[in-house]
Amino acid sequence: MMDFRKKRIGVLMGGWSSEREISLMSGKNILASLKRQGFDAVGIDMVMGMDFFTRFKKEEIDIVFNILHGKPGEDGTVQGLLELLGIPYTGSGLLASAIAMNKVMTKRILLREGILTPNFYVVDEWKELKKSMKEAVEKVGFPMFIKPEEEGSSVGADIIRVKKGIKKKFVKERERYRTFLVEEYIKGMIATCGVLGTGKDAYSLPVLELVPEKKFYDYEAKYTKGMTEFIIPARLAQKITEITKRMALETHRIIGCRGFSRVDFVIKDNEIPYVLEINTIPGMTKISDLPAEAEKIGISYDELVMEILKSSKR
Repeated sequence: MMDFRKKRIGVLMGGWSSEREISLMSGKNILASLKRQGFDAVGIDMVMGMDFFTRFKKEEIDIVFNILHGKPGEDGTVQGLLELLGIPYTGSGLLASAIAMNKVMTKRILLREGILTPNFYVVDEWKELKKSMKEAVEKVGFPMFIKPEEEGSSVGADIIRVKKGIKKKFVKERERYRTFLVEEYIKGMIATCGVLGTGKDAYSLPVLELVPEKKFYDYEAKYTKGMTEFIIPARLAQKITEITKRMALETHRIIGCRGFSRVDFVIKDNEIPYVLEINTIPGMTKISDLPAEAEKIGISYDELVMEILKSSKR
């Protein structure tokens, strides 16, 4: 604790991804928490073209609390920059961040390690769309989720229920994101499980059940107050709860995450958990999943911020 009190902490937030506004909300909450706890902290809104070296030097930053959602803060880019500058930072390193940001690579690694994830088909940017549509239907079937390879907060995600709408959605996804994937739609409970810590010291938080007003847990449902009901702990049998928590912890460790992460699930028939993805910088807003899960076991927001801050010690 005393080491951190002698340091100046820069809360890196904002950025230019589709999740900029959420990052700003998370960052402002974290900055307020650090100041409330007596730390010397300053907010840094990351904007395109920023001279990071000059800004960090001017602010005399010793540690970066990285809360940049999406690119370039969550995909390894900022992590590499901070490594070059020799500035300690919170959360996962370059490799884990890059892998976790890429849904396809994450799923391939999880499958190799025996972690259940929904069946999927990748529409690489070099693939011809007409052939890809045919192969996607053969491998995944209807209904299917379509989602970008590298986006968070359900940005660019949608459901394709019948063959009639597939061409229009494939064309739109190709234009916006180039490479994307379609994933088997599994009907079941939408759940999430946060993980704190690193390696052998990492542990799972309670499983949170998400009940959105809409059938699809999209960006609006995630970040609009009152549009999604949180149920903690999730309405699962104890055995399934423990399996889900163990899968979240294993995913965190397999990908190589540090400090904190959030693993998203769909639980078929309330019995079979499938990992959808892992987020290395989950939201820290007032209505975010991770703080709610932590609070359930008596970890306050300020204590959660402190736990994440500790991950800056490499």
